[in-house]
Amino acid sequence: MFSSIVVGGRTAPKALVVGQFKGQKLDKATLSLDTDGSIAAAGKRGEASGELGSVVGAFPSKGFERVLIVGLGDKAKFQTGDLRLVAGAVGRALASSKTPSVKVALGGALGSLSRAIDEERAGQDFGEGLGLIGWVCDEFKGSAANGKDRGKLGVQADDRDFAAGLKRGLALGEAANLTRTLSQTPPNVATTSYMAQQCQKLARQFDTLSCRVVKGEQLVKEKMQGLINVGKASVHPPCLIRLEYTPKGGARGAPAVLVGKTMTYDSGGLSIKVGGGMKGMKRDKDGGCAVIGAMHAIANVIKPKRKVVALLACAENSISDDAYRPDDVITFRNGVTVEVTNTDAEGRLVLADALCWACDKEKPGFIVDMATLTGGVVVALGSTYCGMWCDDDGLRGQIEGAADRSGERVWRLPHHQEYRDMMKSPVADVVNSAPVREAHPIQGAAFLSYFVKEGIPWAHIDIAGTHATDKDRGPIVCGPTGFGARLLAELLAG
Repeated sequence: MFSSIVVGGRTAPKALVVGQFKGQKLDKATLSLDTDGSIAAAGKRGEASGELGSVVGAFPSKGFERVLIVGLGDKAKFQTGDLRLVAGAVGRALASSKTPSVKVALGGALGSLSRAIDEERAGQDFGEGLGLIGWVCDEFKGSAANGKDRGKLGVQADDRDFAAGLKRGLALGEAANLTRTLSQTPPNVATTSYMAQQCQKLARQFDTLSCRVVKGEQLVKEKMQGLINVGKASVHPPCLIRLEYTPKGGARGAPAVLVGKTMTYDSGGLSIKVGGGMKGMKRDKDGGCAVIGAMHAIANVIKPKRKVVALLACAENSISDDAYRPDDVITFRNGVTVEVTNTDAEGRLVLADALCWACDKEKPGFIVDMATLTGGVVVALGSTYCGMWCDDDGLRGQIEGAADRSGERVWRLPHHQEYRDMMKSPVADVVNSAPVREAHPIQGAAFLSYFVKEGIPWAHIDIAGTHATDKDRGPIVCGPTGFGARLLAELLAG
């Protein structure tokens, strides 16, 4: 929608944004910006309802070329997170009018609240929304499409703290947009080697990042049998991508490890997806994409004092004479044997490798894995919440706090021994997919638990219902949402 968005600038902005709460008159501070009565008149129009995200335009005879009165919703229920949706509405209006610069003056409306709010937090949430609505991925458009006509946007604010928050929010939006662009990239481009190259590119961008790609004979040496078996039918060889953030001045404490399922395409393998089930499987890499976006935010804006290691289990689940089969038994690095009952339950096999690696090699303070793992979590939670499994009270509380700050909602689902027992195999230790449909999303978490050492805090996050959308809402347009990048970044900021 915009080629770039920057905060600041010395030129006078062309547009002004002010706020109005639902059923409320414009506040005195906002009306003091009215040079000719046009703002007051617009605020009295019928469409100036103050409904969250509504936009009413005014056109002063002097000063700003246009004024946008944006609805802030119910005053009693207002939260700064609502400003993401508000910014999405503002961004759409600015893009439609091709406005190159804007001043955000919500201080009057926000100052009328009965409780004090954090102006920097408000600016961050607005900046995130503006950054998210600014995303577009048109690099795959060809000569038959309309021209790539995207303008730059300069943003100023009426409050210094709000402006500082804007910068942080835009940076977090940029990280989420990297996730979205990688998700949108088609599988003939976003191969396993392409994903590795994107991580290497990111490591060159920030001197606090480094990248290592484990592939070929190195996978064999490291006993990465999940990746080897799932990926062996494809012409694009599997790999484990290790992206590390090391803070300047030295790290404190044990590293955090972020694990991402990065299936560049999932045909289902020999348990082939049917009836249109393969469409959209380029997004089976979105757990890994979210982790990459999070690492961008961590290096660019969060800059925690601890080391952060990202492990991306990257493969393509294809079909050939070499494909792994139902009935195969795979022995993993930690000695656990798995009977394959469904080659379309491949993501948990590659994640098992990464979890074993994390426990054996990284000495982690905690592990969080993120994956588009099950259709069952979509049935359970829809697209409102992602599913979370975490038995460690401390880590779970940190993730829930990060979810509150990022607006990316998580919902804890149960994880008891009975579910682990469901995964027992009569042939090997466990099966990769139980022969019943009950507790389907929990099966994935139960399987993964066999590959995490006892005593290491661990959370599994299933984003299958939240990683993409088929409709526009607030700052998100139809397509990938970038879900998880800001959540993980806030986790490391907490």
